[in-house]
Amino acid sequence: MDEVLLRSLTPSVLGILVRRGADFAAAEDAVQEALVEAVRTWPADPPRDPKGWLVTVAWRRFLDATRADTARRRREDLVDEEPPPGPAPAVDDTLQLYFLCAHPSLTPSSAVALTLRAVGGLTTRQIARAYLVPEATMAQRISRAKRTVSGARFERPGDVATVLRVLYLVFNEGYSGDVDLAAEAIRLTRQLAARVDHPEVAGLLALMLVHHARRASRTAPDGSLVPLAEQDRGRWDTGAIAEGVRILQGALARDRLGEFQAQAAIAALHADAPTAEQTDWVQIVEWYDELVLLTDSPVVRLNRAVAVGEADGPRAGLAALAALDDALPRYSAVAAYLHERDGDLVAAARLYAEAARKAPDLAERDHLTRQAARLNSAHRSR
Repeated sequence: MDEVLLRSLTPSVLGILVRRGADFAAAEDAVQEALVEAVRTWPADPPRDPKGWLVTVAWRRFLDATRADTARRRREDLVDEEPPPGPAPAVDDTLQLYFLCAHPSLTPSSAVALTLRAVGGLTTRQIARAYLVPEATMAQRISRAKRTVSGARFERPGDVATVLRVLYLVFNEGYSGDVDLAAEAIRLTRQLAARVDHPEVAGLLALMLVHHARRASRTAPDGSLVPLAEQDRGRWDTGAIAEGVRILQGALARDRLGEFQAQAAIAALHADAPTAEQTDWVQIVEWYDELVLLTDSPVVRLNRAVAVGEADGPRAGLAALAALDDALPRYSAVAAYLHERDGDLVAAARLYAEAARKAPDLAERDHLTRQAARLNSAHRSR
């Protein structure tokens, strides 16, 4: 990777975006994302025209961000920044649109993608990232879904499970950056819980509330990520946690366990611990075992490996990790963490640097890069 070339092209690419109509701050963000993408892809597939490649990718990123910002502004007219506790407000048309997009003629995955794009306000790139597929693949999937429902009648709305999946993904996108998006997902899930008496609806609402309660402590003043173990638990919203736990207990009492209830139980155990050291990792592993049975998800197995490493020691965690595909997102980051806990700082630093190169966003990349630098410094000082 020719970093000198990238630096030399940056002002020119930025100027082109501004001349095309992008405001300077948005253009800077788009160019930065294009540079990150170049660092990731050029070593294996260098473009014939580096400047043209950067302009094209940066302009697409700018358009995606502009569309997402427009959608966010529409949502801001409907909701306050924070989701209020208590009874659900009057139902508007948004939740009904979620059901209509989850049309029976679509597969669940296509219905989710269409709803996220058409109603949720997510960009194609954000949806592709959630589904772990290339952006072009997701664009084709959404286009096919639009064609499928273009002539369909909408008297038969989709099922609750599909709508739950959409709300979950909208919340996840918001939880990783956009508070308004997460708040909107909670608002709609409250409405759904008021309309549908199902333990998984309650489980999803509980999961969202407990996760959202930690939002104030997830980033430092400089915008850097703060890992869960290092967060100031005094800044967590205890009211939201209490409400989430209460809702979860009611759902679990019905003895119809589902994926969202199991995830909420794990989140509640983290929230219940006064300190990171007092976390009940043994019980968390047990809940991950339930979640594996419910979903058979490789991402769940990856998270379980972390929990096993905490409950039974880092070597047990590494053994659990060894059974998984190393191409999984964040596999390198988990491996780095477990190797660090096992005392192998050289391997951990290398894996943190590898994870940083694969990070899906700038905040995570910067966090992992700092972890690698920290361990390299510690190793040199020995």
